[in-house]
Amino acid sequence: MDATTPKSVPLWRNREFVLFEAGRFLSTAGTQTTTIAYPLLVLALTHSPAKAGIVSFARLIPYALFAIPAGLAADRWNRKRLMIAADCGQALAIGSLATVLLVQRGAFWPIPVVAFVEGTGSVFFSVASTGALRAVVPRRQLPDAVGAQRARAAAVGLAGPPVGGALFAVGRAVPFVADCVSYAFSLLSLAAMRTPFQEKRALDTSRLRSQIAEGFRFLWTQPFIRATTFVYALGNVSIPAVLLVVIVVGKRQGLSSTEIGALMAVFGTFLLIGSLASPLFRRWFSVRTIILIELWAALGSGLYLIWPNVWVLLAGMLPQAVAIPVTDSVVVSYRVAMTPDRLLGRAESVRSNIAILLAPLGPLTAGLLLSVVSARATIAAFLAWSIALLLWGMLSSAIRNAPSLDELESAHVAL
Repeated sequence: MDATTPKSVPLWRNREFVLFEAGRFLSTAGTQTTTIAYPLLVLALTHSPAKAGIVSFARLIPYALFAIPAGLAADRWNRKRLMIAADCGQALAIGSLATVLLVQRGAFWPIPVVAFVEGTGSVFFSVASTGALRAVVPRRQLPDAVGAQRARAAAVGLAGPPVGGALFAVGRAVPFVADCVSYAFSLLSLAAMRTPFQEKRALDTSRLRSQIAEGFRFLWTQPFIRATTFVYALGNVSIPAVLLVVIVVGKRQGLSSTEIGALMAVFGTFLLIGSLASPLFRRWFSVRTIILIELWAALGSGLYLIWPNVWVLLAGMLPQAVAIPVTDSVVVSYRVAMTPDRLLGRAESVRSNIAILLAPLGPLTAGLLLSVVSARATIAAFLAWSIALLLWGMLSSAIRNAPSLDELESAHVAL
């Protein structure tokens, strides 16, 4: 589907997009159930928080290890087949774990192996899916499509963990069986789609190092994409850090685990609200204003310095929770529209690698600070970080000259 696709057709009537998102909805719902089921299973088998951490690490480390190879694969091979292969690999891994749990009590060692395989499949699927999105959605509708995806992720993120916990209570294997079945729905939706997920392209015979470098070069030579990549990668350092402070402060104030879970659910609810409200923001504000709104909203955690209470800290974060999916809808859509199809996988993998490598620094730093200074001092440190990012955003010529969403349809012409 190219830029000539009639703009009068809304996304909900776009057969290919509906199929794609329906499959992703069911698949991510299954994945969210096992997000809570993995640590519950490890704790039930071993009573070891350290081993639960190993499994979480095994599930996440493929994003750092394989993002670049996944980008190369997405730009070199058939993206639809790559996504189907990734779904098959994940379904087989999860299904094998479910089978082990059904026929015997289960041992620890298969769990991190399965988590690693599932994480690896997720990397290859997600990198290739960027090309699939652009293939099935007209460029002018990409902001709405990205907003819909963020709404789907927020809704699944809210419902998935409680459902996963309930399914685990029924039986240890049940959430993994549900996740395995969810991959079948994703496979069916992909198989039913008719649109090719990539443009026609000649085989690139250059050295792999040169192909990887081309993705880096493209990102670096596009001022707006480069600026937003680094601003938001650095911004992603503070968000999980402040959420960790919420958990620690909540515990210190005597909140139960259920109440702390409710705090996280409130944050997730406002992410969903922002996703649903993103069309209004895009109608009222320019791209630059939307970016600056999120950077200003990040300063809300400073309320905790005035009134050190966990509920005040959470309330200060909620405006940013609304702003995050709105910013994604304009920044991600422009990046996807602007990047040449033959470079889309590599450019996205470079960007995600930068974000993934920086994001863990936030919780790590927050944990270290909380062990040696007060929570107020910790928040003050991250507030200073957010102020620096705001100044960068305000002074950046690339963000000051941020493109209009009206440029989306013609963005690829100038490449």
